[in-house]
Amino acid sequence: MNNIMLNYNFDHWIVKVLVITLVIITINIATRLILNTLKNQVTKTENLWDDCLINSIYKPFTILVWLLGIVFTLDAFNNNLYVLNISSGFLVNIKKAGIIFVIALFLMNLARNFQNAIIEHNKENGIDVDESTYEAITKIIRLSIIITSSLIILQTFGFSISGVLAFGGIGGVAVGFAAKDMLANFFGGLMIYLDRPFRKGDWIRSPDRDIEGTVENVGWRQTAIRNFRKNVVYIPNSVFMNIIVENPSRMTHRRIREVIGLRYKDLSKMVPIVNAVKDMILNHPDIDHQQTTIVNFNSYNDSSLDFFIVTYANTTEWARYHEIKQNVLLEIGGIIESHEAEIAFPTRVEIRE
Repeated sequence: MNNIMLNYNFDHWIVKVLVITLVIITINIATRLILNTLKNQVTKTENLWDDCLINSIYKPFTILVWLLGIVFTLDAFNNNLYVLNISSGFLVNIKKAGIIFVIALFLMNLARNFQNAIIEHNKENGIDVDESTYEAITKIIRLSIIITSSLIILQTFGFSISGVLAFGGIGGVAVGFAAKDMLANFFGGLMIYLDRPFRKGDWIRSPDRDIEGTVENVGWRQTAIRNFRKNVVYIPNSVFMNIIVENPSRMTHRRIREVIGLRYKDLSKMVPIVNAVKDMILNHPDIDHQQTTIVNFNSYNDSSLDFFIVTYANTTEWARYHEIKQNVLLEIGGIIESHEAEIAFPTRVEIRE
């Protein structure tokens, strides 16, 4: 019995695996307790950046603990069960690659959390936030981290980076010809992020194409627009490089422009009516008087004497604009009636042979 117990000493691989697993679980639990305690402490502060740091390190550190544990376990197997036949140098490379991967994951999480924190901070302080720009910058940073960490990991395992870059240059030409549409969409998305003709939440339309709706997402390949039928339309980004795009969301005012015709018999009343309409508009509380206001007799039409009005409501909200426009038109109708004039209607003459 004593001989059997002595055979299962600490050097036995099963014992090593059990000890390593127990140590990993213990470290993992201790790490979670420490990080949760830190997280509870930093959430009490007004500083957002320490929250970003703790949230970014939480998952990568857990992965690092398990990764190192797996490497040590493989090493224990390798020393006692030679069927694995894993060289110690390869295990060292795996350990280095794992650490590089964890660092890259931490930096990517940090970039995303910083983006969310900056957007939230700006919104809380009433600063206009262009979420698409922040998303574009974060995507570029994360892509750079992925490429850099991948090259470092390849170099860790003995691959020549210069050879990989040379192959990438040759392959890039082939991929460029094969995926020119995809590249066109990518650069179209890049131009949208840089020029910012619109952003998420904007209402846009194009007179060149049947495109109108609210931008829901701007990706690297396509832009999602929800039209007024509540359908989502996915448009390749390359399309926006070749069309005119209007962005009504950035308008400062909404224009009221109407042509109103009087009867020919009311020609003598035209000037008093035009002057009264102009006075009404200049004193209207919902009209921006800093903008151009025009009320003038315009033309002798086939069956009417036309005068027109051009003025600007002090709102950009669609529903409110129509309420103001309705009120202005009703006021004009009342002015015409008060001068005992009438709005003309088209006259049709029937000729009989």
